[in-house]
Amino acid sequence: MKTILIYSGGMDSTTLLYKLRAEGDLLHALSFDYGQRHKKELKAAAKICKKLNVPHKIVDITAVKNLMEGSALTSGRIKVPEGHYQDKTMRATVVPNRNMIFIALAIAQAVSMKFDRVAIAVHAGDHAIYPDCRPAFIKAMHTASKIANYEKIAISAPFLNITKRDIAKIGHQLGVPYELTWTCYKGLHKPCGKCGACVERQEALC
Repeated sequence: MKTILIYSGGMDSTTLLYKLRAEGDLLHALSFDYGQRHKKELKAAAKICKKLNVPHKIVDITAVKNLMEGSALTSGRIKVPEGHYQDKTMRATVVPNRNMIFIALAIAQAVSMKFDRVAIAVHAGDHAIYPDCRPAFIKAMHTASKIANYEKIAISAPFLNITKRDIAKIGHQLGVPYELTWTCYKGLHKPCGKCGACVERQEALC
């Protein structure tokens, strides 16, 4: 299988990178610079892909950042909330239409490279806060992708119905170097340990 992986450099997408690689997929990793506060994730993505010798591209889409405002991840004026992903305050981290944009661009890359599918590492823990990580959205994007081009590109989300702790178990079995990944939304020198992303990561890895 030839797969374009939407790759952030975080825990979930790195686990999926290792999983698909172990399954024998021909992989091309695609990361996006959308002006995110936690841009350190892109350095992590590049480092891990280099370690695995997986082709990797960082796509600069910062030109559309002003179309994706209103999120703590793209605006320095909005404070990154602390707490758990289930908390309503975490809605401040929703980036307008982010996964639809990422998937659409990844589909274009898949068509151009004559690949079979696009993979994304959304999981059950994302469902409460992020509409573009829910099963209905992934199903709709898969349907749209099949009719958007002559090439019928599939949208794959292997972790869609499992938890982050389940993902961590898979990752440990595959030897994923989680110490090289970046999760924290604040993008400081070190992980803050308090934002939703950090809290969920800590719970999954404990």
